[in-house]
Amino acid sequence: MTVVLSPNPYRDRGLRAARSARAILEQAGVQVLLCLPFALDDAGRVELPPDMEFTPLKDSLPQADVLVCFGGDGTILHAARDAETYKVPILGVNMGSVGFMAELEHSELSLLAKLPAGEYSVESRMMLDVRVLRGSKSVFRDAALNDAVLTKGAVARVVDLSVYGDKVLISQFVGDGVIVSTPTGSTAYSMSAGGPIVEPTAQSIVVTPICAHAFQAKAFVLDARRLVSVRMGLDRRKTAYLSVDGGRAFKLQPGDRVEIARSQRQTRLVKLTGRSFYEILNQKLGRG
Repeated sequence: MTVVLSPNPYRDRGLRAARSARAILEQAGVQVLLCLPFALDDAGRVELPPDMEFTPLKDSLPQADVLVCFGGDGTILHAARDAETYKVPILGVNMGSVGFMAELEHSELSLLAKLPAGEYSVESRMMLDVRVLRGSKSVFRDAALNDAVLTKGAVARVVDLSVYGDKVLISQFVGDGVIVSTPTGSTAYSMSAGGPIVEPTAQSIVVTPICAHAFQAKAFVLDARRLVSVRMGLDRRKTAYLSVDGGRAFKLQPGDRVEIARSQRQTRLVKLTGRSFYEILNQKLGRG
């Protein structure tokens, strides 16, 4: 068995958790590869232990059976696209504050010994394909595990938005924006904006307005087969931006149409502990 460990050095200082995980896995007879999840920022560069050798993630994933990510949900989101390309399941180790997608806390690393014994399951999570149409031309494409967020610019002007499901108008409002999320993303920004919590293995699309200036602008849970379209108004004084899974913002122009649909791609998450979604939810939200 080959396991790739991908530590976030900004979360796992000195890579202590990754070092412990490597020792546990190698003792169990696992081949371990080390890969950084992203290029380090030169401005805030951290020192990597000289005795730990790293290989590029895309070079290591084709031979991997499991990818172990150390960090918060952002680290898992960053790795999800590459892992899905090679059909490698992800096991998250939470080094952050919440970490809904992480299966283990850093105090539970001993459970990694279950991997070579096959004592784990794999859970599939739906993803979204996101594209921006400017007239008939596609000017942006991406895939989301959590959400696609359309928000107003820095200038304090609300944006005019119309939301459609299969070309039928669902909601029309002015506000700070709208979140279109997967069930996995329902416990992220969507929840903070007042959206519903959805079981992460469900097949649905959640549409949550952000600070809408309309009583009728409520969150909707749509069938996953719907094509969701968000159209901007034509007022050229107003700007809006699209961010997919918290990535770099793409500037939208008046009249642009954002189309979001269930992807054929899926992210697969390793389950080791047997904890249910509701146990995790109560623990993370401080109700148990």
